[in-house]
Amino acid sequence: MRRVLIVDDDPKVCETLDRYLSHAGYATASALDGKKALEAMRTFAPNLIVLDVMLPEVDGLEICRKLRETSKVPIIMLTARSTERDKLAGLANGADDYLTKPFSPRELVARVEAVLRRSSATPETKLIVQGEMTIDPQRFEVTIGGEKKELTATECRLLMTMARAPGRVFRRDELARLAMGDDFEGLDRTVDAHIKNLRKKLGTDPIATVFGIGYKFVA
Repeated sequence: MRRVLIVDDDPKVCETLDRYLSHAGYATASALDGKKALEAMRTFAPNLIVLDVMLPEVDGLEICRKLRETSKVPIIMLTARSTERDKLAGLANGADDYLTKPFSPRELVARVEAVLRRSSATPETKLIVQGEMTIDPQRFEVTIGGEKKELTATECRLLMTMARAPGRVFRRDELARLAMGDDFEGLDRTVDAHIKNLRKKLGTDPIATVFGIGYKFVA
């Protein structure tokens, strides 16, 4: 049974999401603050985290940053703020998806299923080699000159999608669909945020921006 950790300082939100996710067949655990969330990561070992941004002790963005230092577990951020900047802040810190409060619990369950489906999809087994860069699709590992780069699963899927077809220009919506699935619902800026993270983490820039269209991998 797949496990979902719900992190929100509102007990009613935790209770509601627990009920809907349990009904959908998930095992759940809840944490009401950031400190308890980090403890639950070690004891509960979730397959996915639903993480509120506004938390006591340690806020959700800091939790996301800390988790990404050691884990690739999928994260769906919850935010009461609806501005694009707030949504992109979550993605910039390693979140895979986000929902703005108030939201339908059924939509949250659908997002959980979609993110888990993407993260558990069977990848191609053939290594992707471009110059000094090697991508292992099975392990979601990227090395450049023998140095391992720590990427999230979403970042790795985006990189693999482009690296398999160097020189081809991908539209943002096309990249989102190919790397994150047909059921992905996000802004064009979502892809931009992930590409920005990729460039920072890779320490080199094999991704070229094609203004007004999208991105391409430069062999």
